[in-house]
Amino acid sequence: MVKTRFAPSPTGFLHIGGARTALFSWLYARKNKGEFILRIEDTDKMRSRKEFLEEILESLAWLEINWDKIYYQSERFDIYKEFAYKLIKQGKAYEKEEAIFFKYEFEKIKIHDLIRGEIIFNELPKEEEVIIKRDGTPTYNFSCVIDDALMGITHVIRGEDHLSNTPKQILMYKALNFNIPEFAHVPLILSEQGGRMSKRWGATSIREYREAGYLPEAVVNYLVLLGWSPGKNREIIPISEVKKIFNIKDINKTAAAFSWDKLNWINSQYIKKKPPEELKEIAKNYLKERNFLPEGVSDAYLGKVVELFRSRISRLSDLTDWAYFCFYDDFKYSPDTEEILAHHLSEEIKMLIERLTKVDDFNKENIEKALRETASQLGLKARDLVHPTRVALTGKKVGPGLFETMEVLGKDKVINRLKRLINYWEQDK
Repeated sequence: MVKTRFAPSPTGFLHIGGARTALFSWLYARKNKGEFILRIEDTDKMRSRKEFLEEILESLAWLEINWDKIYYQSERFDIYKEFAYKLIKQGKAYEKEEAIFFKYEFEKIKIHDLIRGEIIFNELPKEEEVIIKRDGTPTYNFSCVIDDALMGITHVIRGEDHLSNTPKQILMYKALNFNIPEFAHVPLILSEQGGRMSKRWGATSIREYREAGYLPEAVVNYLVLLGWSPGKNREIIPISEVKKIFNIKDINKTAAAFSWDKLNWINSQYIKKKPPEELKEIAKNYLKERNFLPEGVSDAYLGKVVELFRSRISRLSDLTDWAYFCFYDDFKYSPDTEEILAHHLSEEIKMLIERLTKVDDFNKENIEKALRETASQLGLKARDLVHPTRVALTGKKVGPGLFETMEVLGKDKVINRLKRLINYWEQDK
């Protein structure tokens, strides 16, 4: 049976590169009806922290990368020592200065990497390596080999930054008479400029993507495309389908470039496709977590606001800016509206208010009719009233369709905000 693993260290948050590695490993196990193991490599007592562990587990769960078993290396120190002393008895390791060293018996090592093909290692940088430190903690390569072997890991899928560890680990596998798993080293993720990832270029924790209003299925979709393709130029593909067609051998050998634009586009597509009720609940939970929603907002009203912006937002966080006017009256007129506000149309807006007051069924069709009739009566073009009305209602120069916006806000709010604009002009005289 295929067994893969993801082995994060709780010395930091789960970042985009680690999440993609976990996803590829999970996909390979699920595609082959195998097991996916989560192993927490918490041997560094000084740097391992509970909040990092909690964030890693929460982020994997948010991405719906579920594991079959979980292990903690901090609970397995006795096992590592047991195998270290076996090596000492066999003359393959020795104690020195209270630490245990492994003696490499080097030979040319050849592996067939599932992504990169044949790789040959002709030399090692050193002849020996500490496997148990003076304080009793195991070092990375040794604990990794012991655990992968005892847990029955058949395929080690990890970042290419671990490639240099592979020959060392293979020599340890051989010294311990363990079966050697297959390896697949995933290329790194680069910034759009081709350099190392930085916080500006995507190297943030998965939690930060969540807090920015990305949907988990959109993030997963994007991660899958960072180095793998379903073919036929498809960019939107549900994970349920990926599980059926994913092949680790199809991952590109070259590094993938991170793109905020592409991630935002993919997220916007998932937002657009969400059923209205589901999207409303997601938005409600997101906005409540940020204490954005005022008291007393009805589900019905929130649903209308979400639908108003559905096609315009790429992240849920956009709502806290663009939809602010839907929930609060204390917005200011944006600086880029100065040219519009320079034309004082107090009397014209008063006539619009009068006509809107008489609209019984306050829907977008009747609202548009009232505005156009007012403009015609005044000898104006419709846009002469549309622009200042939008500023009055939203504080912005651009936004969703004006008549749809007016219908969502309702007659009372629309009229009160138009009166506010008149007061603004009259105070400006």
